[in-house]
Amino acid sequence: MLSDTEWFTEICAESGSAFSFKIKEKLAEVQTGFQKIEIFDTEKWGRLMVIDGFIMLTDRDNFLYHEMMAHPVLFTHPAPKRVLVIGGGDCGTLREVLQHPGVTSCEQVEIDEQVTRLSEQYFPDLCTANDDPRAAFHFVDGIQWVKDAGAGHYDVIIVDSTDPVGPAEGLFTEQFYRDCHRALGADGLLVQQSESPLIHQRLLKEMHTAMADAGFAAVNTLGFPQPVYPSGWWSCTVSGKVSDLTRFREQDAAQRPFETLYYNPEIHRAAFALPGFLHQQLDK
Repeated sequence: MLSDTEWFTEICAESGSAFSFKIKEKLAEVQTGFQKIEIFDTEKWGRLMVIDGFIMLTDRDNFLYHEMMAHPVLFTHPAPKRVLVIGGGDCGTLREVLQHPGVTSCEQVEIDEQVTRLSEQYFPDLCTANDDPRAAFHFVDGIQWVKDAGAGHYDVIIVDSTDPVGPAEGLFTEQFYRDCHRALGADGLLVQQSESPLIHQRLLKEMHTAMADAGFAAVNTLGFPQPVYPSGWWSCTVSGKVSDLTRFREQDAAQRPFETLYYNPEIHRAAFALPGFLHQQLDK
C-alpha cells in the first residue's frame, strides 16, 4: 500500500511486521490477467517491483537472491548443460545461469509475459542475457510445462516463483516435484525459493517432506540475507537424485569466469549450515 506521505509499505501479517520504502514516484502500474504489477522509483533502493502488493525486488539488493538461486545449484551439479527456470520473469536468475559457459540452453517458463516486458523496460541490467542465443522464453504455465517435459531432459530446474499463493500455489506440491524428478537427468537437481526460515518453518517442513516423497534422495535448505523480504532472511531448498548435496565443484566456483557480488565458495559452504532450530524443525 502507498501512504499519504509517499511510503510504500508491505505488511506481513504472519510475522506482525512491515517494511517500507520512501518513494519518489510510481513509474508503472499494469493489471494483467494474473496479477497487478507496480514499478516505483525509491529514494535509496533504486527501482522497486511490487506484485499484488508484495515486494519482488529492488535494484539495490536483488543480486543476493539471484546469485543464490543460480550458482550454488549449478556448481553442485557435475556438468550442468540444460537448465529450466520456472517463473523468474524479471530475468535476473536467467542472467546468472547464462554466466556459466558450460550451460548450453536455459529455458524460462513464466506465466505472465508482462513481468518480463516491464523488467526489460525498468530493470535492463537484469535482462542483459535475454538476447543470448542459449536463452528461450515460453510464456505459459510452468506446471504443465514440466508435466509435458521429456524424461531426463534437464540437468537443473530452478523454481524462481512468487509466494505459494495464486498462480504459484501449484509449484509447492508433491505432484509437481514428481514431475520435476522425472524431467531431470541422473544427476539432476531442483532448487526452489522457500521463503523465510524464521517465519515459514511449516512451509519448509512441508517442502522437505513432499520433495522426499516425490523420490529425491536428498533435500537441503540454504539461507541468505534478503533485506526487503519479511524477516530479512530468505532461503531456497535444493533437492537432488544424488544423496550428497554438500559436495560441489569448489575449484570451478573459486575460478569462475564471471564476477559475483555475494556468492563465493565460502558462502556456498556456509549457506548449507542449518541453525539449531531448523535442524529440529526439519528433523535433520
